[in-house]
Amino acid sequence: MSKKSSSIRQGSFGRGLAVSLAGLRAGGAFAIDGALQRLRPHGQEELPADSPFIRREARRFVAELGRLKGTYVKIGQMFALLGEHFLPRALTEALQELNAATEPLPWEEIEPELRASLGARLEELEVEHEALAAASLAQVHRATVTATGEQICLKVQYPGLREVIDSDFDAVVRMLLLARWVKAGRELDDWLESMRAHLHQEIDYRHEAQMGDTVAELVARDTATPSGSPYYVPRRFPRYCSDDVLALEYIDGYQVNRPEVAALSQRRRNALGRNMLELLFHELYRWGVLQTDPNFGNYLIRSGRRSDELVLLDFGSTLSCEQTFLRHLGNAIAAGQEQDREALLESLIGLDCLDADSSVHARESFTDFCLGLLEPLRPPAELPAEYLNDKGEYCWGRSRLLRRAGKAAASSAASLDFTTPSRDFALIARKLTGVYTFIAVLDAEFNAHDLVRRHIRHWRENSE
Repeated sequence: MSKKSSSIRQGSFGRGLAVSLAGLRAGGAFAIDGALQRLRPHGQEELPADSPFIRREARRFVAELGRLKGTYVKIGQMFALLGEHFLPRALTEALQELNAATEPLPWEEIEPELRASLGARLEELEVEHEALAAASLAQVHRATVTATGEQICLKVQYPGLREVIDSDFDAVVRMLLLARWVKAGRELDDWLESMRAHLHQEIDYRHEAQMGDTVAELVARDTATPSGSPYYVPRRFPRYCSDDVLALEYIDGYQVNRPEVAALSQRRRNALGRNMLELLFHELYRWGVLQTDPNFGNYLIRSGRRSDELVLLDFGSTLSCEQTFLRHLGNAIAAGQEQDREALLESLIGLDCLDADSSVHARESFTDFCLGLLEPLRPPAELPAEYLNDKGEYCWGRSRLLRRAGKAAASSAASLDFTTPSRDFALIARKLTGVYTFIAVLDAEFNAHDLVRRHIRHWRENSE
């Protein structure tokens, strides 16, 4: 506990120095590795860019981020998810192993922050001193509203976070430059500023509250059925919210990777998978508001008497997309489902994933990659037979789609004509792969073509 406390409160200089030193070490590793490659006998195969030596140094740097905890862990996770287009594979793979779970701050340090944020309103709550969960930017405490007996969750931002977040981000960028894992330039600068803005959005609890309220209204409007909605957004308690505290209804449920979920019947897991996929297309084709963080911890599965619900928990990483972007993305998914290569190519250029004058090889390889990624949305007759059950249904877990798509992505990104996509596109790709992973963990078996076709038809009718 004390270690977590001191690591958060110490100045950014010492923390940044540790990361910079790790960067210098890794930079030296790259220099040595490059020298070894130049010394290899003529004609002998060169060492790969992600040699064991570099992988080891990447893991050491990531271990340093993990030791520093707090914002450094969150920044590292962001680079793992959004920086794969300009970071070496060895580093992104190491960064993906960063664990956001950490030791919570002791109640003696959280209580003054809660009192400063809520004032006399804190007296209206009985707050459990032991945290329910703790992550890189905040921790969660369960509380009871004494007047009503209602149970709520208080998401409390760590003290002093806003004061160090920019300096910590700059320290990680300095490391990347020192290690020569990235090269300075306009394209990188644009991406970094976009990532910095995204990081600030994640600690903006006013924005998160607003987006949560918006999604709750949309869910109620568009997904209600006679048996209820398959989605649930916990009720917010505005009285106990502030810039640093978010108060939401406490919900009992399970994360998708829990054995209680795996024990559900195939029929129930199929329904949960379909609902998860349909949520994506509600967000894309009807709402234009996408929750882009696919973390399993941002969803709970709650079992009811009639059906199971997906509980939507976190809206800190929610994107309100521009209409032009949504039009190109919607057309790209529709073209992929219809196997229309020309329409898909036009949409990819509109999304700035390809230059209009890209080579034939770049066009074909990236179009192939996107068609592969959209494989589960194809008509049943066009689905690969080896991934179907005896009913002709697509087996999401057995397909190992993301592993296959990842190999194609590496080939596409290697093209000199491939351009670094926009942040919005990277976030959508992150969302899509997260949804696929969620459904694969459920080991669901169902065909998605009719579901997606219905949303596309509705979208086109309302866009005319």
